Amino acid sequence: MTAVVDVPFGLQEAKFVVPATRPGTVGKAEIVGRLRSSGAPLATVLAPAGYGKTTLLARWAQADPRPFAWVALDARDDDAVMFLRSVAMALHRILPLSRQVLDALSGPGGPTLTSRVPRVGSALATVERPLVLVLDDLHEVASTSCLDVLAALLDYVPEGSQIAVASREAPALPLGRWRAQGRLDEIGVNDLRLSQEEARLLLAAAGVELDAGASAALVERTEGWPAGLYLAALSLRAGAPASAGAAGFAGDDRFVSDYFRQELLSRLPAAEARFLQRSAVLERMCGSLCDSVLETARSARMLEGLEGTNCFVVPLDRRGEWYRYHHLFGELLRDELERSEPPAVVRTLNGRAMAWCIAHGEQEAAVRYGQAAGETDAVAVLVDALGLPLYYDGRMETLEEWIGWFGEEELTRYPALAVYGAWLRMLTGRHAEAERWLAMAERATSTIPLSDGSASIEPWVANLRACMMRDGVEQALVDGDLALQRLPPESAWRPAALVVRGAVHALSGAEGRATDDFSAAVKTGLAFGSADVVFVAEAELALLALKRGAWTEAGERARAAVALVEDTGLGDYSTSAIAHVVAARVALHEGRREDGRAALARAHRLRPLLDEGIPWLTVQVGLELTRAHLALADPGAARTVFEESERILALRPQLALLVDEMRELRGHVAATAGPAGSWAMSLTGAEIRLLPYLATHLTFPEIAGRLFISRNTAKTEAISIYRKLGASSRSEAVERAVEVGLLERSIYPPAASFTLDG
Repeated sequence: MTAVVDVPFGLQEAKFVVPATRPGTVGKAEIVGRLRSSGAPLATVLAPAGYGKTTLLARWAQADPRPFAWVALDARDDDAVMFLRSVAMALHRILPLSRQVLDALSGPGGPTLTSRVPRVGSALATVERPLVLVLDDLHEVASTSCLDVLAALLDYVPEGSQIAVASREAPALPLGRWRAQGRLDEIGVNDLRLSQEEARLLLAAAGVELDAGASAALVERTEGWPAGLYLAALSLRAGAPASAGAAGFAGDDRFVSDYFRQELLSRLPAAEARFLQRSAVLERMCGSLCDSVLETARSARMLEGLEGTNCFVVPLDRRGEWYRYHHLFGELLRDELERSEPPAVVRTLNGRAMAWCIAHGEQEAAVRYGQAAGETDAVAVLVDALGLPLYYDGRMETLEEWIGWFGEEELTRYPALAVYGAWLRMLTGRHAEAERWLAMAERATSTIPLSDGSASIEPWVANLRACMMRDGVEQALVDGDLALQRLPPESAWRPAALVVRGAVHALSGAEGRATDDFSAAVKTGLAFGSADVVFVAEAELALLALKRGAWTEAGERARAAVALVEDTGLGDYSTSAIAHVVAARVALHEGRREDGRAALARAHRLRPLLDEGIPWLTVQVGLELTRAHLALADPGAARTVFEESERILALRPQLALLVDEMRELRGHVAATAGPAGSWAMSLTGAEIRLLPYLATHLTFPEIAGRLFISRNTAKTEAISIYRKLGASSRSEAVERAVEVGLLERSIYPPAASFTLDG
């Protein structure tokens, strides 16, 4: 029996419950037996809607002694972080996951495939007894990033365990390769079609008896499609003549829709048919929501009655409160609503759903209903209010999707969304795009109130400009002052604005003012729960102390920064690099060389995430890494990191004291002896970015596609990695990287055999 555990991340428990099978559903015992005896780590059940995929998997769960971790996927899972969370929560119900694994799924961090998947995969690989992970409705997940997560997890499946997926279409996964490797068991349409005997049992369970000839004709006409047979049964039960059961039915979408309307909906009581059609705009339903959207009463009783009399309605909880329509029937009902009602009616229904969700604290659902309703202003306000929470929740794909709904003209009317778009692009290395989005925000003349209480977009824009320092330190100080003058006290942007202005003061040589701003950032960041801001401020205070020779204070600050990174699970944040590198400097000063090397390795892992988007932080980290490697007599690593920092400074040459520090350090680097690339830490940032992908299922062309580089570049970087790590293969390079700390030992799968081509 599945243990009852809390479901973190606000996910609905119903997503993770194996569906109950209704009396009369066909068992498909032979197929269930085949799945039970399969030794393949992946089983796919691929067929169009209505073929009983979910029922088959639920029957398998009933018959198999192994525990089943079940996920009912939906459109909200089409975000790599949300997808992986859903997988983790399904596993968590069977085998409670460690806090470290759950923390890794919180907040923004490195790429999900290489920073989060290994942690969940490692937990899967070490399960004490075999299990089956079911991913139902995989067709709801289309993004490459989500499918990469699934493919990567397959490498962690231990012997005796399986992943099973149900989808309406073949997913964009290397199924051919896995088939050839014997890693795949496939169930398709031919396996799921009902025989004449199975059809007779289904019809009988629905209360319909046909003679052998009529039954055979219906099976032939529907080609054994279970949903078609069930629709025909409901039609016959509703009073259609027996001849209509087969004669009116054909398998393509248009005929199914026509049959659904003419032979089923037309025979239902008008009130029931109207309720079905109009409530079909809802992803999930309860009585109160339906009452509000349909402007009626006693919807809860209607839902309860529908659930008891047909398979249209699926309960989502044990209390009989929340329901959804069976996916196929929901689509048919929505098609009929759009065919029979003016578009304005559909928009009105979605608008009422949005209003109900806002009133009941369901803001994310309100966004999607508002988008369907064409309520652009309301959606913009909602996305503005949800922007920072989504970022801190690590769901940047979802935020970017929502912002992508708005065209350039609309973004100038809703400049908060343009600022969010610029931040997202800046933090993910798309600097030209970030500049364009920032320009849209700067052109805005909107007076729409902002979610943090700001009177205009001006302080948001100023804060972003200050962080980017594209016009040098002097202008950044003007922008930083403006941002803090005009951001209201309750604005969640204030902690970050204090850190940015503190950095500007530090680069200008105003140490006292920098200390004041960083100290204020710690205080306000703690009040707002902005842990990522607090550890940066602590690390910057440690760096100031280190430069004036106050090593005791530097050590205290550095330890506080690193402790916060570890306690909050934010080790994959790019900005945590400054905490690790300052901790390394302190450790080396105190003679703790191994601790220093370990901290340096953690900082190096994050180098690929640092670039000219936040130039001052990137150069700071580069300078401190260079100093640490010089102290360790690692000239190759020092030279590599220093040269990368010089390239950033060439793009942002007006960084004041950092320019002076680079000039002073250049002589020390040039004076060191030893060949470049003499140690693993001499990997370039680009090579470190590629390194974790060597431990995945991806071929080099696929890795190149994920990193937006050419295939030749990917292979060249891999060969350089092999040379610097003293390795001759992908698996050997991964093992060596784990040994030196560039990859975390506890989260990568057992050594696999990889070739240079794949």
